[in-house]
Amino acid sequence: MSRITIDEIRRMKEHGEKFAALTAYDYVTAKLVDRAGIPIILVGDSLGMVVLGYENTIPVRLDDIIHHTRAVVRGASRALIVADMPFMTYQKSPEQALENAGRCIQDGGAHAVKLEGGVRIAPTIEKLVRSGIPVMAHIGLTPQSVHQLSGFKVQGKTVVDAKRLIEDASAVEEAGAFSVVLETVPAQLARLITERLSIPTIGIGAGVDCDGEIQVVSDILGWYTDFLPKHTRRYANLAEAAAEAIGRYADDVAKRRFPTEENSYRIEESVLRELATDRMREDEGCRDDR
Repeated sequence: MSRITIDEIRRMKEHGEKFAALTAYDYVTAKLVDRAGIPIILVGDSLGMVVLGYENTIPVRLDDIIHHTRAVVRGASRALIVADMPFMTYQKSPEQALENAGRCIQDGGAHAVKLEGGVRIAPTIEKLVRSGIPVMAHIGLTPQSVHQLSGFKVQGKTVVDAKRLIEDASAVEEAGAFSVVLETVPAQLARLITERLSIPTIGIGAGVDCDGEIQVVSDILGWYTDFLPKHTRRYANLAEAAAEAIGRYADDVAKRRFPTEENSYRIEESVLRELATDRMREDEGCRDDR
């Protein structure tokens, strides 16, 4: 099947077709997500927490994203691959953003990039789009601003904040973003924004009325267990299953139940006899030397 394009993502909104998106950070996961028919895979800076073990996304580097994007691109043949632009790789200037986004596309193989921010980042989105780089915007709770936001809190709960988010959404649409992530936004506000925009909204903790939904794959699979966000649902418990399997493996090795003959390789008996003969000659030589 051919690769999903940004035009197809736009048409999903036009046709009222709700879609799922997921993060992925490696070849194997990307293959599984792609096989499930997920149209968008985000190589999120969430890898800082769920793969690299950081406290938040801020320490993630551009080289980290490019490294993991390459693996995801090799694993997924159909999904649109979006690379997350890490903290301070696009905030300094549109020119800085263009250079680093270009690396995500050229070196990482991504098909689009994602930037956090609304009105303030709109000129940068416009420059990237005019240069031929598709952009997914991200407003609401923007994890790279976690210190400024004083934590991971719901955004847009007051009149002032809600109006600001509506302005942010309009600004990124006008700048040329092909979609916008709404993170941790009250459901009613997300619905208003979704109705106002012609581009797809992709929710995460933003209620039921967004055009699409994105989740961290490690959360829905129960692979990352440090905490479970309110906005997710576990569809499996892979961490528990993996821990149980690793424990059985260790027990089998300790009790000599693994490896077995079926896990072993053999050589011909004639080879063994020749090796034994060589060993006997070596032993005789050692005795003669004494």
